[in-house]
Parts: sequence; structure tokens; C-alpha cells
Amino acid sequence: INTSVIQNGVHGNGVHHVNIKGALYPTKSKSRRQRWEVKPSEMANNTLNPIRAIVDGMKLTPNPDKPMIALSIGDPTVFGNLPTDGAVLQAMKDAIDSQKYNGYAPSVGYLQSRQAVANFYSCPEAPLEAEDVILTSGCSQAIDLAISVLCNPGDNILVPCPGFSLYKTLAVSMGIEVRLYNLLPEKSWEVDLQHMESLIDEKTSCLIVTNPSNPCGSVFNKKHLQEILKVASRHCVPILADEIYCNMVRCSSPSLASLSSDVPILSCGGLAKRWLVPGWRMGWILIHDRNDIFGTEIRQGLVKLSQRILGACSIVQGALERILNNTPQSFYNNTIGFLKSNSEICFSELSSVPGLNPVMPSGAMYIMVGIDMDHFPDFKNDVDFTEQLVTEQSVFCLPASVRRHHLSSHC
Repeated sequence: INTSVIQNGVHGNGVHHVNIKGALYPTKSKSRRQRWEVKPSEMANNTLNPIRAIVDGMKLTPNPDKPMIALSIGDPTVFGNLPTDGAVLQAMKDAIDSQKYNGYAPSVGYLQSRQAVANFYSCPEAPLEAEDVILTSGCSQAIDLAISVLCNPGDNILVPCPGFSLYKTLAVSMGIEVRLYNLLPEKSWEVDLQHMESLIDEKTSCLIVTNPSNPCGSVFNKKHLQEILKVASRHCVPILADEIYCNMVRCSSPSLASLSSDVPILSCGGLAKRWLVPGWRMGWILIHDRNDIFGTEIRQGLVKLSQRILGACSIVQGALERILNNTPQSFYNNTIGFLKSNSEICFSELSSVPGLNPVMPSGAMYIMVGIDMDHFPDFKNDVDFTEQLVTEQSVFCLPASVRRHHLSSHC
């Protein structure tokens, strides 16, 4: 664009004009800033990762005589003892070699890849088609889109406590109030249904249910899931089901959508955990629209939000159908068996330590450990305990101050 200013930049009427390719366009007279003043947005200022806020402020000086063991991150690949399956790697190699997936994919994902996810998760009680699937950059983006499409600033959402900190990070940055409902350790971390229901009002726009649980490692049975659905149904509140750990369980637990007769559900999942490839950033939203309550508006809203950033990696999308169809059952079984044996070792050893009260997990990769502070009078809280554990033993567990409950670790 060739831009030049008319003589003195002003016509006789005091209006500035610019010449763009021979055409004159009036511009408003503007006052200019007198000095540089660039500030972060309100969203940036309101964005806080509570885990980082606490951990970054901790005094962590590992014992120099002992190698550091970090049990604080939900990444199954960290120690190299949980590789993905060869069929998964081959699907990726073939997708790259085909050179079909080097360009932009549609914002919601390739149709063939969405259909593959729909086929994989569809069941008679909760059928899915390609149009019911939105592919995302990991399950985190799926959660972000789901909250964004359901909630406005000033609304509130219900979040489990202890729970995954990302829910609060996303919601607060959008001006959405977070209301924490209690999980009960004495009941294997089931939802305190009365407490949850007491938090609902006319501004409640979403109920988040995490099953299997991060960070509790709990798995809800069919009866308890039905009780949760009854609460949501009574108050006409849609559910965001975080099911990234689905099928990584040692007991039976159906999906929420398969049990719902009227509650609409956005189920968020992905490849990260079950296929042991969190860095590949492949997630999805499954839209279960009971009785056409979401209708076209929520679907269109998800499409529009997905267009803000073209999300899921196109190469992983190209491999997705083969990943879902070709991964052998033995791989899933071996992963679950490995996690089961580790959780049993953790539970057994921690149970033998006076003052520690672990809760046996049933799924995912986590175990919660209660601390009897009367047994450890030198510590004020779980952060002190965790700092000393690092100082003495070079073992880092995540203090559950970030979850507003107990001390958690990974197995």
C-alpha cells in the first residue's frame, strides 16, 4: 500500500485525509500518547496456575547425595518406562511419509479423523457421528473450548475439590466464578452430592466431573455417576466430563454420556494418557446432545471458537484412524497392569509409615496421601512437609495446597 498525506495532512474543514492508490480517505484527528505505556491485559493478569504459584515459591534444595525423584507431574513418559506401542509409532511414520498432512486441517479436524474417533467411542447408549467430534490441541484445549462455549463472565462453574488446577486457571481468566464441591476421601473420593447441589444457582452454567480422577486416582461406579446426573438434571446444568483417563482403570466405570437420558454432556478426552503420548497434543470433544438441548448454537459456538486457533496437529490427525484401530489390546492391558502394580506398591509402603494415610486408587496415575499433622509437629502444613522431603530424600511430591486438600503423589 502506497500511503501519502495531502498537503499538511489537512483539508480546509480540518479533516485529515490519506491517499491510498490515488483515492482519498478521511481519517479522524487523533490525540497521540505522550509516552510508552504497554500493560498486560486483564485476562493475562487474571491467569494463574496455582500449582506453579505454590511450587515456584517453595524452597527446594535436593539432597546432593541422592538423585532427584520427581513424582509431581502427570506425564507418563518422564522416566522412559512407559513407551507407546509400535503400532502407534508406525501410524505416525506412515502419516509423515505420505506427505498428505503437511498443510492446514479444518479448524475442527479432518472429517475422516473425526469419524474415526466417533466410531471408536460410539455405543448404543450414546451414539456418535463425525459431526459430534471436535479435534483439539490436547485435552487441555478441549476443556478450554468447552468452558468457553458454555460460560459467560459472571457465571459460575462447579469444580471438584481436590481437582485438576487447569479448570480454575481457565475459568478465572475468563471472569467465571469457580465453586469447589467436595470429594470424600472416606468414600474413595466420591462426590459430596449434597454439598455439590447446594452450590448450584441460576448462574451455574457448567458442572465439571472428572472421572477417573486427577489427582485422586478414584473411579466412580455406575450408581454414583447416575446420582450425579440426577443432580444435574434437577437443575438443568450441562456437564463437562473430563474423561482423559477413561479406560485406564482397574474396575468397571461407564462413560457419563452412556448413562444420561436428558443431561447434555461435552466429554473431553485425547491420546495423551491412554496412548502415552501427551506431547503429541491430540484431544477431542465428544458432543452428547440429549434431547437436542445444545441444538445448533452450541455446535456452531464450538466451531467458531476452534477457528480462533487452528488446533490439532495435522500429522497426528492423519495417523489417528490407524492409532485407534491398530493399537493392540495387549498394550492397554500392559499399561493398566503396570500402573496397578505400582499403585499397590505405593499404597503398601506408604501405609506402613506412621502418620501417612494413603487412599488406594482405582485408576489413572495418581495416589492421594493424607498427612496426620499431629504426627509431624515440626511442620505447619503440607508445603513444609514436601520441602523437607526434598531436602532429606530428594523426592518431590505435589503439595495438595494446590488442590485445597491433602498431599498428592504420582505412582
